[in-house]
Amino acid sequence: MNICGLQKTTLLDYPGRVAATLFTGGCNFRCPFCHNSELLEGPVEAAYSEEELIAFLRKRKGILEGVCITGGELHCVPTWRILSKIRETGLAVKLDTNGYKPEVLKDLCQKGLVDYVAMDIKASKENYKKVAGVPDLKMERVEESVEFLLQGGIPYEFRTTVVRGLHTSRDFDGIGPWIQGCSQYYLQCFSDSGQILAPGLYSAFTKDEMLGFAGQMRPFVKKTALRGIDY
Repeated sequence: MNICGLQKTTLLDYPGRVAATLFTGGCNFRCPFCHNSELLEGPVEAAYSEEELIAFLRKRKGILEGVCITGGELHCVPTWRILSKIRETGLAVKLDTNGYKPEVLKDLCQKGLVDYVAMDIKASKENYKKVAGVPDLKMERVEESVEFLLQGGIPYEFRTTVVRGLHTSRDFDGIGPWIQGCSQYYLQCFSDSGQILAPGLYSAFTKDEMLGFAGQMRPFVKKTALRGIDY
């Protein structure tokens, strides 16, 4: 695994657990609003070796309860070996993914290497290629990952980063029926990190607009909430 960054403690990235967050390099999407654009192109120079990571996690075992692995996109790099080592420390593993490699997602979950999955739902199916920045995207791959998680074999959430200039209410008209019955769905407010791929083109929706989108989703999902907005 190409470990390009490490947040040593977070109370936000892994719901209900004190965790560390690992950032991996490389991604198969080019979302124009991506806030980690410096990690997209591989290979990216690793900041930590696997040995250094495992030594850190063992030392912090009495404080940490889990590890969140995000990117980039983890599925762009070999994963099972390092996940096995993390699991051997006794820490729970949360995987953030775009779901574009359903065969890898299924394999990791079925091997018991992942405890929680957070999958991005970029947009409605009709708008997916534009929002993901992949003109030749194969939508059936994303759909396969969604269907796998909806089966409920592992705790999961779906989430959408909502961006003015890319999304409209029509996206949520499409997303709702697509993920109907999901256990948790979050709408995340876009924030310009200063490192997005297409700077200056996009902005955030207001809290009232975000609440309206959440209202569109409530008939279809068991729980929906906003992230990145102060109440």
